[in-house]
Amino acid sequence: MNNESFKHKSLSSIVVEYIRSKILSGEYKEGDHILEAEVAKELGTSRAPVREGIKELENQGLIKTIPRKGNYVVKLTMDDVKEVFDIRLLLENSVLEILINDNKLTEDDFQELERIIDDMIAISQEEKDEIHKILGINKKDMEFHKFLWQKSGSARRFKILSDLYSQLQMAMVIDTKLTGSLIKTAKDHYNIIKYLREKDLENCKKALKEHIVIYKDEAQAKRLQNPPA
Repeated sequence: MNNESFKHKSLSSIVVEYIRSKILSGEYKEGDHILEAEVAKELGTSRAPVREGIKELENQGLIKTIPRKGNYVVKLTMDDVKEVFDIRLLLENSVLEILINDNKLTEDDFQELERIIDDMIAISQEEKDEIHKILGINKKDMEFHKFLWQKSGSARRFKILSDLYSQLQMAMVIDTKLTGSLIKTAKDHYNIIKYLREKDLENCKKALKEHIVIYKDEAQAKRLQNPPA
């Protein structure tokens, strides 16, 4: 890959992170029109990497492109949210099976996972606004689960779950304060580690399900009270 191609790819990655952060922070709301020219101007780049970045976000399910109209932030229905959570649980359960049955995790791995949880708890206790903490918690939550997905050695599961996670983040934070008790959200992960260490697959799956169902139930309740326009 030549330098120009590398630079071009880097710019599109920057675009992806830039637009995603605006969606997850609520600056871009469901149904908002995303203008390529505006994003290009804000980032000081051409429209080509913006177009590529938007295509990637479309693949992740955060943006919908309507021919001859433009690019829009997707509107997630309750059925969409439920489906995404259900698919995640199915795939992540299979990741837990691989991790336990194939003895994939070392003590160093467990310590790294605990460090991530410690970071989550620290974020939950910061003297900052709620949306800042929600975004920080969700970023660390992603880091925790992606660590497990990578350790499974399943590239396909990793790719599918990573793409799904963008939609999960959107479902959890697009209305803000959707995750309930942030410190409880963080500490829930200790149970997952506990049962992974003990190679207790049944209880590990149960701990993961309880962690995910909290998000799903709160997301559905929130969206019933405040449906998207």
